[in-house]
Amino acid sequence: MKRVTGLGGVFLKCDDPKKMYDWYSQHLGLQRMESGEAVVFQWRDPQEPEQLGMTVWSLFPRDTSYFKDSPSPVMLNYCVHDLDEVLAALKAEGVAIDPHREDYDYGRFAWITDPEGNRIELWEPPKTPKSEAK
Repeated sequence: MKRVTGLGGVFLKCDDPKKMYDWYSQHLGLQRMESGEAVVFQWRDPQEPEQLGMTVWSLFPRDTSYFKDSPSPVMLNYCVHDLDEVLAALKAEGVAIDPHREDYDYGRFAWITDPEGNRIELWEPPKTPKSEAK
């Protein structure tokens, strides 16, 4: 079974997200989406070149509850091909799994915790019809 298929996102806690977005824009050229919520890097999977993928880079306020009790100021999001299959395998292996799930038109999400308490987001992106990925 294929588990992680790519890096879906990098999320950072910071004291002043707007100031930090401005700094990253000015010094590294990272431009937020029109909604202002994140920077998106688009790419294609070399094994499925018709499939468009993305890695999201986003800043959160230091007091965000999105990272739950994680001691880390960073949370990684990993793409998976089949979220239910991966979660079933992780459960059988004794991995700590948050029972909360979120489903959107841009994918399905679940969270796990590594042995040091770091929260990890798993994302099953929607399957893009080949005709839309051009």
